Amino acid sequence: MSVFRGLRLKSKPAHEILPERHSFVKVLDKSQIGGQVQLSISPIIATFSATLMFCVATCAVAQTPRNTTKVKPAAARAKPTGVADFNKDGMPNLQSHAFMVFDPITGRALFSKNADQAVPIASITKLMTAMVVLEAKLDMDEALIVDKDDIDMLKGSRSRIPVGAAFRREDLMRLALMASDNRAAAALGRTYPGGTVAFVEAMNAKAHLLGLQNAKFVDPTGLAPGNVASPQDLALLVSAASTFPEIREFSTAQELHVTLATGGRSMGFNNTNALVRSQGWNIGLSKTGFINEAGKCLVMHATIANNPVVIVLLDSWGKLTRIGDANRIKKWLETQKVAEFAAKKG
Repeated sequence: MSVFRGLRLKSKPAHEILPERHSFVKVLDKSQIGGQVQLSISPIIATFSATLMFCVATCAVAQTPRNTTKVKPAAARAKPTGVADFNKDGMPNLQSHAFMVFDPITGRALFSKNADQAVPIASITKLMTAMVVLEAKLDMDEALIVDKDDIDMLKGSRSRIPVGAAFRREDLMRLALMASDNRAAAALGRTYPGGTVAFVEAMNAKAHLLGLQNAKFVDPTGLAPGNVASPQDLALLVSAASTFPEIREFSTAQELHVTLATGGRSMGFNNTNALVRSQGWNIGLSKTGFINEAGKCLVMHATIANNPVVIVLLDSWGKLTRIGDANRIKKWLETQKVAEFAAKKG
């Protein structure tokens, strides 16, 4: 069963999207499937600020693989003060536990730490979720009913997507990638042919095809700490995901407004990566992640100093560290690496 397609966000870098342009989704409830889902644009509706938050888990249900590095919860690590942009060697002074700055053209790492260590990756998992859905050629206009089985019983994370509402598969992917909504990602996996079990099998099969040597997936949301990968794995994953126009568009959209069928209540969702709203960044793909076992995570495919680069930041200690690390990498590439980039491509 399908619903009508409406206006879409344009596939362009987030910094080029006018701030007054918002995407709207009208949601059908269970009794209204077969009606229309309409998207509209309105410049006079104020921006809603509603970032999804994940609840800290009390225990890890999924067992961490042997090659996974166990780290302290992000909140337990000491907060450094007065972080300089560069260290004494002129390299970015990054505070994330594991990272990689990757050149997708040459396939070489420009700068990395703990590059081969598998660690929990939280909602970065949703990039693989989106690729599996898109490669299955499923009907993106099909109306999917959000089910009670999509509720997070592992971490107790919140979602404002109501059980019983129907969304187009495409709009669930928008919410999963832009707002990192776990209920949306769970519904995408559950409605895959063969259900969630078959979906996870497809995720791991795709990881094998991409050569992700340390990656393992156990659910489509990233809530389970058993979803692990190394920075090297994620550099390859981001490079592959960036070839999908839908993933690029949905993951860098600044905001999405959802109008519920019951009562016509409108809810606003912001992108979980504040950098997509920055005029100084040209971001082609973005995904954030957080669970207690993973800390704050961020991956991006961006253009810096006129060159494409993949940034992977895992297990950052605090709310703003991954943003600070990303900005330090950007400054380093703009001031220290421009000549080297030019020489490699010359």
